[in-house]
Amino acid sequence: MKEVTTKDRENELRQLIDKVSSQPNRSWSDERKRIAVLQTQLASEHAAA
Repeated sequence: MKEVTTKDRENELRQLIDKVSSQPNRSWSDERKRIAVLQTQLASEHAAA
């Protein structure tokens, strides 16, 4: 199993933001929740560094 890196999280976040931005009229509830989780994880990783 591959370890998830900060770079992986940043890439996933960028992809989700692009996806949500491309069709703002949709709900994207699950994607928005995942964006919030990724932002929190990345913020704590950067604070710990």
